[in-house]
Amino acid sequence: MSDHHDDHHDHHNPGFIQKYIFSTDHKTIGIQYGITALCFLLFGFYLMMVMRWSIAYPNEPLPAWMSWLFTEDWKAQWLVEGKLPGETYNMFGAMHGTIMVFLGIVPLGFGAFGNYVTPLQIGAPDMAFPKLNMASYWIYVIGGIMMCGSFFMESGAAKSGWTNYPPLSFFADGQYPHQFWTGQTQWLLGLVMLISSSLLGSVNFITTIINLRAKGMTWMRMPFFVWAMLVTGFLLLLSFPPLEVAGIMQLSDRMFGSSFFQPSGLYHQQIGLSDASGGGSPLLYQHLFWFLGHPEVYVLLLPAIACVAEVIPVNTRRPIWGYKSMVYGVLVLGFLSFIVWAHHMYMTGMGPAISTFFQTTTTLISIPSVILLTCLLISLWGGSIKFTSPMLWACAFLPMFGIGGLTGLPLAFNLVDLHLHDTYYVIGHFHYVVAPGILFGFFAGIHHWYPKITGRFMSRTLNHLHFWPSLILMNTLFFPMLIQGMAGFHRRWYNGGDAYLTADPDSTNVFGRTVAEYLDLNILMSWSAWLLAVAQIPFIINLFFSWKMGRKVPNDNPWDACSLEWATPTPPGHGNFLEEPIAYRGSYEYARPEVEEDFYPQWKKPVDDTKEGSN
Repeated sequence: MSDHHDDHHDHHNPGFIQKYIFSTDHKTIGIQYGITALCFLLFGFYLMMVMRWSIAYPNEPLPAWMSWLFTEDWKAQWLVEGKLPGETYNMFGAMHGTIMVFLGIVPLGFGAFGNYVTPLQIGAPDMAFPKLNMASYWIYVIGGIMMCGSFFMESGAAKSGWTNYPPLSFFADGQYPHQFWTGQTQWLLGLVMLISSSLLGSVNFITTIINLRAKGMTWMRMPFFVWAMLVTGFLLLLSFPPLEVAGIMQLSDRMFGSSFFQPSGLYHQQIGLSDASGGGSPLLYQHLFWFLGHPEVYVLLLPAIACVAEVIPVNTRRPIWGYKSMVYGVLVLGFLSFIVWAHHMYMTGMGPAISTFFQTTTTLISIPSVILLTCLLISLWGGSIKFTSPMLWACAFLPMFGIGGLTGLPLAFNLVDLHLHDTYYVIGHFHYVVAPGILFGFFAGIHHWYPKITGRFMSRTLNHLHFWPSLILMNTLFFPMLIQGMAGFHRRWYNGGDAYLTADPDSTNVFGRTVAEYLDLNILMSWSAWLLAVAQIPFIINLFFSWKMGRKVPNDNPWDACSLEWATPTPPGHGNFLEEPIAYRGSYEYARPEVEEDFYPQWKKPVDDTKEGSN
């Protein structure tokens, strides 16, 4: 095996295009995924900044610093006197959600971190199917370009929310003769491409983790990161096909006149009586969408928790607390995530028995999440904590994810959901999980593995300039949403509630007075969002500047970590390992009495011949 590896090192000299563009090396593909996903996240962030202007200042035109990206033709078509009308707001809202979830966070967590780190941590030379891996990345890119390219079409991009519910989505862009060249159709085609990409990736991950583990890498010696990727792979494999089918069925409804989701007898202002053949069920689409939509939350979340679970033991110099509990917790979480989907659908009129079932499973799923969070928190207890750059992000992840989870619990109950459904409370809850929660975990991961990828550390000074404003502004952006949501603010008001205001202070319009009381929070949140964009500039500079100018790592294992990825050269070459790696023990062996240092790496031969612990 090791001769075979050396062979690879000597003779593997691909050209530029094969090495950097059509690469089959999991490390290059991981970097491609990471940079592409960060670019999409930046674009999705920009759309949100424009929406926040419309919410905070509905009667003022977009300022030049925000609208410079649009051409004059585009402004003439989609802005009214320079202001954002409801239709354009809906377009930006639908695309913001789609881009952030499907084009940003999933590829960053599963595609970038998963691809780069997983084979290294299990001691594999590459993924099981390298060409499938390359195909997965390029299908993702094509899907993303199709979705975002629809902004330049006559119809504009999709406008029916990121969930794309029929019958609204069925009628969208119906006035255009060529349905194929409309944003709504391109959204569906892009979605099918993105799902196909994820399915190829999930098959690859599952096969790699089961079949390509190094000698001695038993299941309970695997880093928690690898377990999280295995569960994420199964979530994608089992939950994405229903949505892919739903996308194809909805395409068929739009293009060929079928009516899987379109009931008969609907009337539309522009089209008149809908000529759908009838018998379709809009609710069927919701079931298929949310059967993906809820496991999807954990597809977003598990890679972030996995990054934090690798950062905390290294920086506390002690083993992760409750490793086995975390493994079983993540397996239970994966299973339960498939039987909670209809808590997104309490408003559809399901009976009390079904509601009770989904209330119960939704409450149960909080238990494994709390186990994961508790194990990570207790891991800090009594540790010799070093507040390195990755550790700052990891520590901030814990309370942010905690707030996100806690605010979700009331929504599990259908009585509460009647009041809070579609309000800013839901937006605040979800974004606490995804933005300060998941993204903080990813920032921890980027800082943690950057030295292995580039051979250099990221700048600590720039990290502080990025971290502290981000931590403060994330909270001033999302916490007021929870307050507004409880006051009844709707998530799709493009004017932020301005239309409900009443001129008469003694008016009987109670709702108008309530809106007036909390309307100014829109300005606080919007300024937080714009300043948050400025706070990301140090990170962007840090990411690229440190590549060539950062402080060099002293050795291949700069953090004194125990898992196998630190046994490779820096950066790892083709085939990853210079000789066949063997895992002699678990991946969190810190502060062990039988060795002098405070860490005992997985690959280090035992200090004596006596058999080490069964773990």
